Amino acid sequence: MKVFNFNAGPAMLPAEVMEHAQREFCDYHKSGCGIMELSHRGGEFTEVIEAAEKNIRELMDISDDYAVLFIQGGASLQFAMIPMNLHVPGTSMDYADTGHWASAAMKEAKLFGDVKSACSSKDTNYNKIPDLRHWKMDPRASYLHITTNNTIFGTQYHTLPEPKVPMIADMSSDFMSRVLDVNNFGLIYAGAQKNIGPSGVAVVIMRKDLVKRTPANTPTMLKYGTYIDGKSMYNTPPTFGIYMIRLVTDWMKKIGGLGAVETINDAKSEAIYETIEASNFYNNPVDPESRSKMNVVFRLPSEALEEKFVKEAKAKGFVGLKGHRSVGGIRASIYNAMPLEGVEKLIDFMNAFEKANS
Repeated sequence: MKVFNFNAGPAMLPAEVMEHAQREFCDYHKSGCGIMELSHRGGEFTEVIEAAEKNIRELMDISDDYAVLFIQGGASLQFAMIPMNLHVPGTSMDYADTGHWASAAMKEAKLFGDVKSACSSKDTNYNKIPDLRHWKMDPRASYLHITTNNTIFGTQYHTLPEPKVPMIADMSSDFMSRVLDVNNFGLIYAGAQKNIGPSGVAVVIMRKDLVKRTPANTPTMLKYGTYIDGKSMYNTPPTFGIYMIRLVTDWMKKIGGLGAVETINDAKSEAIYETIEASNFYNNPVDPESRSKMNVVFRLPSEALEEKFVKEAKAKGFVGLKGHRSVGGIRASIYNAMPLEGVEKLIDFMNAFEKANS
């Protein structure tokens, strides 16, 4: 039975990428060694990490004003590294509170200075991105931090704020899923495990001039400058994760780049939302203007039916559809690697389940 993986992360990878990695797992380019066994200082891996960076730069049109870094610790480590490196003493840090991970980033930043909420949708259970007209952004803040896609609550920014300070974006769950102008950001970071690779590595795209803010007493491995100067190889990097990012970005270039990826992602999300809108059985709790194209959340008439839906879906080959434990319901995560076929078959199942249970 063919399985379609709707897990929120770690998430599915493109089938041809997995097959490519399988072929090279034990013998990378006739070296007699697997990619995980090779020295990170050797020529084979040097080519891999340079190609991974080059691919990201090309796909996102990143200028030389920005560094592209590969850092262990996932996005959660960045919650601390950002204020440690970028907070300017005597100023506050602005955060947009739009979900669980945005709130977690705020909590960590409070360890290093004054944090202000530029906006919040907590009072409506994070069902929307707050109207930009009502944000309170401090023009003297160190930076503004946003979370572009909220995995648990199924919301996403479709219009970005334009602060007078550097904008920092956690893009963990929609990184490289659409075309964006990197020049609008001071720093972008993302755990790889949703759209571009396996868990264990985060990609950081940072405007180089911001590194001047880092206090001298910041620990070496928590300084962005360490990764910039060492080209992400000051210590042993997560070599397999970077190798997989290289393969996934090769695949993205092959299918037409971010424009093509975005078109496919739009088609997938629109198809599911249209199915929900046409139904009296399924309900999406998110403000239509804020609906995520990566994580489609919906509810059924009862929790018992939701449990039945998840169980029967798994038996049909649709895994990972149970909503996050904090909110319940159903969540279909349709990242870059999810083929349109998987969404179409899920919709067929949704229609059949509704007919049988409504």
